[in-house]
Amino acid sequence: MPVPAPNLYPDFNIVRLSHVEYRVTDLARSRAFYVDTLGLQVTYEDDTHIYLRAMEERGHHCISLVKADKADVGVLGFKLYDEPDLDKAADWFAARDLPVEWVEKPHMGRTLRTRDPWGIPLEFYVKMDRLAPIHQEYRLYNGVKPLRIDHFNMFSADVDASVAFYNDMGFRTTEYTEDAETGRVWAAWMHRKGGVHDVAFTNGHGPRLHHTAFWVPTPLNIIDLLDLMATTGWVDNIERGPGRHGISNAFFLYVLDPDGHRIEIYCSDYQTVDPDLEPIKWNLKDPQRQTLWGAAAPRSWFEHGSTFEGAETRDSDLKAQPIIAP
Repeated sequence: MPVPAPNLYPDFNIVRLSHVEYRVTDLARSRAFYVDTLGLQVTYEDDTHIYLRAMEERGHHCISLVKADKADVGVLGFKLYDEPDLDKAADWFAARDLPVEWVEKPHMGRTLRTRDPWGIPLEFYVKMDRLAPIHQEYRLYNGVKPLRIDHFNMFSADVDASVAFYNDMGFRTTEYTEDAETGRVWAAWMHRKGGVHDVAFTNGHGPRLHHTAFWVPTPLNIIDLLDLMATTGWVDNIERGPGRHGISNAFFLYVLDPDGHRIEIYCSDYQTVDPDLEPIKWNLKDPQRQTLWGAAAPRSWFEHGSTFEGAETRDSDLKAQPIIAP
């Protein structure tokens, strides 16, 4: 089915994606990956938590690492425009019989916790502790020089339904993949902040988090990270790339953290702020869809993902597959 017309006047105003909570089994090992290798900045840490931000971010954190017995994803966070939007969001989720809870979160103001219809844990806030700018503190730039969190990609067992729900929240579709045989949407990219996406949905066993992406200055930063990972004991954590996506036009690299959470390093997509921008449709079998240069993704990219705490998963009934590398 075609993607829905954009909802330009949603009931509450989401500014952008904000943060992710990763539950990890070895906090020191995760710190070595995210801080010493990728180059994220520590804003607070203790024996059970590490909070991180990227170089352009003024909010306290974009990732929180939480020590746990099992590796999974605790929550995906989104920033709202102002305080009345929090109450509007609570009413919106309650009207759809979805959970609504006000929670206390370190370094954050009033925070709404809920779930989408498939159990993905979501939280919305307006105020987060603001930190001094560090984007011109060039002595701090390390690793891949991450500038900001860019998007979440999630496995969905029903992409059409996921797109419809997030469209109702005001996310606008920029690109999508259609399965020609069924006419169903196999994957979709949706935004709030004016890039190609804040959230994306990929057909598969879900709900699971496929990856979190970070924007970097140039493709050369990605090459530097590959050299660093290859010579500091992380070569087996390089999963896919470097390459250029057909969808989004972005230069990319996919790597896995010590618990298998996938991180994309990403740059060079395009502006999408016009409200009447038409979404771009791709055929699932187009070899340039996933990589503009024609290289297919490995099977792990279509099968491996991180579970969400408290969410039950199921297989998709859409069995169509894109081209997969042998």
